[in-house]
Amino acid sequence: MASYYVVSKLLLLLLTTSIATALPDIKPISGPINSNSVLVALLDSHYTELAELVEKALLLQTLEEAVGRHNITIFAPRNDALERNLDPLFKSFLLEPRNLKSLQTLLLFHILPRRVSSPQWPSLSHHHRTLSNDRVHLTVDTPTLRLKVDSAEIVRPDDVIRPDGIIHGIERLLIPRSVQEDFNRRRSLRSISAVLPEGAPEVDPRTNRLKKPAPVPAGAPPVLPIYDAMSPGPSLAPAPAPGPGGPRHHFNGEAQVKDFIHTLLHYGGYNEMADILVNLTSLATEMGRLVSEGYVLTVLAPNDEAMAKLTTDQLSEPGAPEQIVYYHIIPEYQTEESMYNAVRRFGKVKYDSLRFPHKVLAQEADGSVKFGHGEGSAYLFDPDIYTDGRISVQGIDGVLFPMEETPATEIKPAAPVVKRVAKSRRGK
Repeated sequence: MASYYVVSKLLLLLLTTSIATALPDIKPISGPINSNSVLVALLDSHYTELAELVEKALLLQTLEEAVGRHNITIFAPRNDALERNLDPLFKSFLLEPRNLKSLQTLLLFHILPRRVSSPQWPSLSHHHRTLSNDRVHLTVDTPTLRLKVDSAEIVRPDDVIRPDGIIHGIERLLIPRSVQEDFNRRRSLRSISAVLPEGAPEVDPRTNRLKKPAPVPAGAPPVLPIYDAMSPGPSLAPAPAPGPGGPRHHFNGEAQVKDFIHTLLHYGGYNEMADILVNLTSLATEMGRLVSEGYVLTVLAPNDEAMAKLTTDQLSEPGAPEQIVYYHIIPEYQTEESMYNAVRRFGKVKYDSLRFPHKVLAQEADGSVKFGHGEGSAYLFDPDIYTDGRISVQGIDGVLFPMEETPATEIKPAAPVVKRVAKSRRGK
């Protein structure tokens, strides 16, 4: 009887060990991704074809884990390289469900697990391992000084720069040898090339000369982070007025700020927010200066019903109105569509605010975008009140406070009213 008991215990121990070994490691659920992440930028960039492939390849979680560990560099092919220059048979091959592994390998072949900017290129001209465990070769063409990754030329170096990564635009798709061989093996045609041959250069019939590429648009993004460009102590010292058309002032920020304040007044329901911006001249001047310097802003504007719930104590502290408004300004250009797409894909997204280092949490709720925490939250209520490419104004139905500063007498946002946008989202 004793021997039977010992054998039973041994069998149970072996079975438990086998099950534990067979089960995959359970990784902790990652927190909300930052809105200024290179992944959010990729999904919302002009590299739409590549972004769609990343989603179809089910790689978002893999890439989230990658940027959580280190910076990444993405080589993003132009849209026409994936639309017109790709063999239709090869594209069909990639999109077949049974070839998901090949699609994932191809996309990860375009990503380095490190940050490589264009000024670093000459010193890093050698082979680098990608996230697909294949290697790419970074080179500099000696006569033209053009940057290349394998045989593809970098046509838009440093096109998107974010704290956790960088995106370079490349002229064509990079094809790992393993994917090319798998394609040939499936088609039983080893001579098929995945990329179509390039056509002859186009000639302008009017001048009988080669057509020049489209010029790069003026007004490149500023080099300094927006926090370095802000005036010190914005709630204490007035910001300097914009200079009269200096070389760095690509935009008339002062006129754009006045325009969006007038839009708030004409829109109706946001008079309190407009009055604060008009009366706090240093705040409006600071916003105008930042826009003139090339920065972009998104204003989460509480409506009049939400502003009416502010107490005298919350507004009596020195600099309190400025601090409240700064927490509602995001140093990015976001629209209702871009924010909803971000929270729909990632669940929760943290947006930086001009009240550094506090961030604004956003998440999907009731088919719309919900900002803040718990009872001190607010819904996106009136989307895209003002959008001019530099300043975006989104109406919300509550006043937001940083979570750690939410007092016992915290403001309860106005009861969310279901409007046309929320209904359309729920219907989708």
